[in-house]
Amino acid sequence: MILELQNITMQFGGVTAIDDLSFGVKTGQIYGLIGPNGAGKTTLFNIVTGNYKQTKGNVVFNHEEISGTKPNMIVQRGIARTFQNIRLFRSMNVLENVLIGYHNQANYTYIESILRLPRHFSYEKRIKKEAMEMLERFGLADFAYTNSSSLSYGNQRKVEVARALATNPRLLLLDEPAAGMNPNETEDLSNIIRKIKNEFGLTILLIEHDMKFVNNMCDTVLVLDYGEEIFEGKPSDAIIDEKVVSAYLGDFTHA
Repeated sequence: MILELQNITMQFGGVTAIDDLSFGVKTGQIYGLIGPNGAGKTTLFNIVTGNYKQTKGNVVFNHEEISGTKPNMIVQRGIARTFQNIRLFRSMNVLENVLIGYHNQANYTYIESILRLPRHFSYEKRIKKEAMEMLERFGLADFAYTNSSSLSYGNQRKVEVARALATNPRLLLLDEPAAGMNPNETEDLSNIIRKIKNEFGLTILLIEHDMKFVNNMCDTVLVLDYGEEIFEGKPSDAIIDEKVVSAYLGDFTHA
């Protein structure tokens, strides 16, 4: 397992968002978190990435406990994420947004940067080349110097994924990557995700409501309802499971 969540409980005052949840993600998997709105999916992402400290339980990444680790150090350890609501630097162009992802790996000092010494220039030249190659993978090279806010919604999503990938993660968390995309954009993104997973040796944990996307992408899904697990297994089995159907559509047995 590259990621293990052990007996995670998250409470906000008197509200329990996650209730004694345990699961593990195997190295190389595409693992989906699904469930109705308010089920606790994004809360789990925030716990894994250090934005929230769980009330109880342990988060283990690559066999090391990471609970309470600051978000910037989580990135250094090899976990990156995208967000449900796109978070790009809208005053920057596409290339600049992706370059930001590389700076957690900078090999020059603050003083070298201020004085613009050779090691600073060498690194900046290399990461600019790598960033352009990243944009090529996502079909965004022609937009490198375009302001990020001018892109279509689907392309903005791609920029956010490219920036996350630039941090050189082992585990990539995607929060509703297909949200707001049309079918062609969704299919394009799914092909890119498969390609980068294999090329970079990634493990992917994703939240998504588009069940066609989930069924095509995920090896395993975990279904949450009110912070509790109601199903874990193949996506094709999830959509016919009684508890899952009830969570999404309501209980019609007494209708």
